Amino acid sequence: MCDNCTMVDYLIIGGGLTGLLAARELRLAGADVMLLERGELARESSWAGGGILSPLYPWRYPEPVTALADWSQRHYFRLVADIQVESGLDSEFIQSGLLIQATDEADQAMLWAEKHNAEMQRVSASEAAEIEPRLGQPTDGLWMPQIGQVRNPRMLQALIEACRQLGVQFRENCAVEELICQGGKVTGVKTAKGDLPARSIVVAGGAWSEQILAELDDGLEVEPVKGQMLLYKAEPGLVQRVVLSGGHYIIPRRDGHILAGSTLEYMGFDKTLTEQGRQQLQSAAEAIVPALAGVPIVNHWAGLRPGSPAGIPYIGQHPQIEGLFVSVGHFRNGVAMAPASARLLADLMLGREPIVDPAPYKWNV
Repeated sequence: MCDNCTMVDYLIIGGGLTGLLAARELRLAGADVMLLERGELARESSWAGGGILSPLYPWRYPEPVTALADWSQRHYFRLVADIQVESGLDSEFIQSGLLIQATDEADQAMLWAEKHNAEMQRVSASEAAEIEPRLGQPTDGLWMPQIGQVRNPRMLQALIEACRQLGVQFRENCAVEELICQGGKVTGVKTAKGDLPARSIVVAGGAWSEQILAELDDGLEVEPVKGQMLLYKAEPGLVQRVVLSGGHYIIPRRDGHILAGSTLEYMGFDKTLTEQGRQQLQSAAEAIVPALAGVPIVNHWAGLRPGSPAGIPYIGQHPQIEGLFVSVGHFRNGVAMAPASARLLADLMLGREPIVDPAPYKWNV
């Protein structure tokens, strides 16, 4: 270990939403926390996504995903308000609702909503047109008025500043080369800039988590899944609601920007933008809201989701290595599940009563 490095209580590997919220939770509990990021803070999957605070077609997901998403939805408004107080920055939380068009799963969805006490309404095509007047071809569908969204790049900026104000230490452009373990316990990490000691380590490296854990027989199934997105610059108020149709969605921001997403591509760590992806997103968005056809597209980007079986994340301690924890594999719902994931991880690390049953997220090697 380097001579000038002070031992920290918790060292978190990964500067996305999952890692940042975990750092905040642990710091609020009074721990010394350092966060390492292989590149720039908050510039990967958390930045690239849409910020919808619900899984798409939520009834399709297994119960462990619903449990984390439900807890997060109930606490998001308070969380972003607290982060704004801590940072002075606005995450742009909007309760815009989620309108789901043209689904033949309405019966299944309503049973799910009743079971989970989720506010969901069947709507006719004419009612859908009243909810979002700019729809091109309104259809019968489902309306979830309580669903919110955050402008995730803004939330990440606010969260970074909140963590700084709370005293979290950051090291950017500091890739972890190896975990250091002695006597069945993790004691630190090797980086190109030197070794860093820690009493406990959290791997929250998103799609890169398998690389970080490469020397271990870790038992995790996490792979990169590319998603391309488009950004339109419209006048504020052109679209009011998040609309989901045929697996694609549009998300209106306060200032008129409208996100259109997203593709689902298994291409390894390749984030290359494609004309096919652009055309797919543009066609889908302008079918949902034809008025977008005259609106300029100002950005096109891609991110790598941390894919996992059934979208259930791994949250917890390595069964044989003391002090080594993970929070990885959130797939398409990292923003929707992040507050609960961070709270559950902190509960397990600090020996508190967990907010949900941790068993479904257990790290089995």
